[in-house]
Amino acid sequence: MARSYALARLALRLARGALSSRRPRDLRQRLAAFPTAGLPLREPVRIRWDDRQIPFVEANDDRDAAVALGLVHAHLRLAQMEIMRRIAQGRLSEVVGAVAVDLDHTLRILDFTAAVPDSLAMMPPASRAWCAGFVDGINAAIAQDGPDAPAQAEEFRLFGIRPEPWRVEDVLAVGRLAAADFSWRVWHRLFAFRDRPDWSDLWRRILEADLAPAPVPHFAGAAQDGADAMMHRFWASLGRGGSNAAAIAGHRSASGHALLSSDPHLPIMTPSNWLAVGLSSPGHRIVGLMIPGLPVVTLGRTPAIAWSGTNLHAASSDLFDVTDLPAAEVESRTERIAVRWGRPREVRVRRTAHGPVISDSPLLRGTGGRDLAMAWIGHRPSDELTAMLGIMRARDWDEFTAAADGFAAPAQNFVYADAAGRVGQCMAAHLPERPADLPADMVLPPEALSQWDRIVSTRDLPMQADPEEGFAASANDRPAGPMTVPVGFFFSPDERVGRLRTVLGGDGLVDLERLKALHEDVAMPSSPRMRDLLLAAHGAAADDGVAPLLNALRDWDGEHRADSAGALAFELLLAHLVHQLHGTADGALYRAMHQPWTLLQEDFARLPPDRVAAAVRAAARAAAPAFATHRHWGAIHRIRVAHPLAALPVIGGRYRVAEFGAGGSNETLMKTAHGFSEGPHSVTFGANARFLADMGDEDATWLVLLGGQDGWPGSSTFADQVDLWRRRDYCRIPLRPETVAAEFPHLTVLQPARVAAEQAAIDRGAPGAAATPGGGQ
Repeated sequence: MARSYALARLALRLARGALSSRRPRDLRQRLAAFPTAGLPLREPVRIRWDDRQIPFVEANDDRDAAVALGLVHAHLRLAQMEIMRRIAQGRLSEVVGAVAVDLDHTLRILDFTAAVPDSLAMMPPASRAWCAGFVDGINAAIAQDGPDAPAQAEEFRLFGIRPEPWRVEDVLAVGRLAAADFSWRVWHRLFAFRDRPDWSDLWRRILEADLAPAPVPHFAGAAQDGADAMMHRFWASLGRGGSNAAAIAGHRSASGHALLSSDPHLPIMTPSNWLAVGLSSPGHRIVGLMIPGLPVVTLGRTPAIAWSGTNLHAASSDLFDVTDLPAAEVESRTERIAVRWGRPREVRVRRTAHGPVISDSPLLRGTGGRDLAMAWIGHRPSDELTAMLGIMRARDWDEFTAAADGFAAPAQNFVYADAAGRVGQCMAAHLPERPADLPADMVLPPEALSQWDRIVSTRDLPMQADPEEGFAASANDRPAGPMTVPVGFFFSPDERVGRLRTVLGGDGLVDLERLKALHEDVAMPSSPRMRDLLLAAHGAAADDGVAPLLNALRDWDGEHRADSAGALAFELLLAHLVHQLHGTADGALYRAMHQPWTLLQEDFARLPPDRVAAAVRAAARAAAPAFATHRHWGAIHRIRVAHPLAALPVIGGRYRVAEFGAGGSNETLMKTAHGFSEGPHSVTFGANARFLADMGDEDATWLVLLGGQDGWPGSSTFADQVDLWRRRDYCRIPLRPETVAAEFPHLTVLQPARVAAEQAAIDRGAPGAAATPGGGQ
């Protein structure tokens, strides 16, 4: 009741704030708002922009380049960055009030800032200078005045807050937030089943069958109360959840040069999780995608190399039962949470040698009253920023893997291509040296902490250079080959990586058009087998109401196209079949799994045939009305591109950008994740960016976002790439200076603070004030 009241009060306050008119802005107006004078630069910096507000920074000094990137990030995404920083610090209640207190308490327990001081201390001077320059750029943008200054973004006006100056520590905290472990969302799904008498058998079955709880926050039709729904959304919003990536060697490429293809899988929203940029400075020539608030290119290419990462789904965390630890081994502190429109709250945060006691979270359920602590690699010092800067400067495979060795979290499976035509794949992760045996439970005894005494890294894990088949592919699948330590336990099925291997390993050379087609590929290899099992179980007889559904299923080719009647029939029938076979209680297990088809296929083999047949027939009758109403998959499978504020009552409509019927499914290459589908639903997680590079041409790099560059609602580039996405088009970001000058026609020149001071002195007629603008310091 209290939470509902707090939500209603928040919505009312925001509705009042939304009555002020939005200020729509075209590209000219947005670029006119970019700060250009009095900046913390050594020399002038030029930023060229294309028509979609993608910047290309040209700097004569590396630190100036970092300052310019900070300005760019703040100009485009300051509100988004501010929310990410407050999440990392557990300070959302200061913005939205009492509704976020429990979440802030949970964030304080997780403690994303725990390793920040030690990580900063181990950072070499060059990396610290780069990060400090980036922060100086952010703060210069925050200090700007005027109605279109970054600190006047609509989100700040709605919530009545002003962004605080940034520190290097804040950047590292946001980096830790982006490193949240995939295992956490797995555990949250499984806690509800640990009280079952058959839990031990179920746990073993999950591990041995390579099943994993779903990475999406919500399943259509699943019963979730407010706290559970909040946690599902929270876990899904953290970290880098999925992705496909492939590198094709020069001898397998139609161009004769190595190719790289990537499409990250993350929450679908606007502003996007990505910023597209180009950069030229003495130490860097690079184009690619950056995470707002972080000063490194996460996915990109230089003249020498290109790379992308997919989430390794590594076991970077362990849970320990610390209920029986002596009180002296449990530290406890009280933290004060400031609450907007309310009194401050005090919360307890406990920590042990095994990590924070996460079972103290008011949002975590199903722990059986036991005290559970969590060890996480992210609570140990590491320097991902230096690792990524090393990757951005790498010239070959050896330099690339040497830099990746310093990358601890989030664990990544990096795919690599270079200008010499080589490709490769390596795991970038720091992991405890666990025993080879599968764990007996998801919660370990306290003494198992000893397996964290030695940490392995990239150099200790298998890697692959110049694979015989001529390509490297990754899609969150279980790494192949013998492992020196168990890398993880919850990998994605082989559906997507298998599809990549089938297409890339086929006849003929691979060109960019084939890679573009893979970005929109909606085939799921397991679907035809499940389709045939369903049809065989139902039998030939069907009444008139069910016949259209069965006919569509029988004629289906197994591809989840938006206009496919067969895909709709398949998904509706599966959703109802789980309920008919298992009811609500046992059906929850299927709804918690990433690949429930595996369990269903086992059901066809182990359950009495008459029971399965009866359930399939009942499911077909239940699904027939929805099939007759909607007729094709895209009618119920919808992508909604919207700002997070679109979820609010009253004002939400003004933040909805686009909605359209989507193809794809949970394990198609064009991932559009969903739960069991009994009717219309939104795709909230899936492919949200696409990237292509041909290493034979410095100008041959293309990308597109499911959204746009600008985070300013009402901007002409807020969501202008949605149409490109839908028509399978891309933006080109070249590397050659002459091409950049031709295709990025909007120029912004940034001037150092001393230039403004010298000009002021000249205007005053001060003697000796004739220094040449733009000279070095």
